[in-house]
Formats: sequence, structure tokens, C-alpha cells
Amino acid sequence: MGRFVIVAYTPKDGLESQLLAVVKRHIQVLREHNLVSERSAYTMRAINGSIIEIFEWRSDEAIDQAHQNPTVQKLWSDFEAVCEFTPLAQLTESTDMFAEFEAIDL
Repeated sequence: MGRFVIVAYTPKDGLESQLLAVVKRHIQVLREHNLVSERSAYTMRAINGSIIEIFEWRSDEAIDQAHQNPTVQKLWSDFEAVCEFTPLAQLTESTDMFAEFEAIDL
């Protein structure tokens, strides 16, 4: 059974374009390693500039495999260089009954 993830990345100062490039590679790399489902991933922007990504892991086992995969680990290191991981509760939109975000096409 798949596992949906919603994650928010807040770009470090001046690094939004680099963050978007990493986000664009993220799903490609996970798909190459058969770690995510074929469902569409979604990318959005919050009012504070955070980038929100929604995707589906193939399974709990796939999540475990990602944590052992050197290619995925390198990609996650690239994320850490350009952003902070932000809890969804810290986004202004999370207090709205219907949280709305700006769509991003990668």
C-alpha cells in the first residue's frame, strides 16, 4: 500500500531557483529507483515562499530502501544545502479550512 507525503521546503536566502531544480530531480530519481508510485506528484508555493511537494511512496519498504540508497541520500543532501524542512503547521495556509497554494509546473 502506498504512503502519501506532504513536505514543505523553505528555501535558504537567494536559493529558491536551486531548490526548485532539486525538487524537479527528486521525483525523477525516486522513480528511477522504483521508490514512488506512478501517481502524479504536485508542487506548490506557500505565501511565505516555501515549496510544498506531494507524492506517494510505493510502500513502507520503499521508504526504508530510500534511506539506504546512496543516490537518494545524495539528493537529500542537495536539499539540505538549499532549504530548511518546515513543518506544515508553520505555514500560514495550514490554519485555513481550505489551505490554498500557488501551483508550480516543473
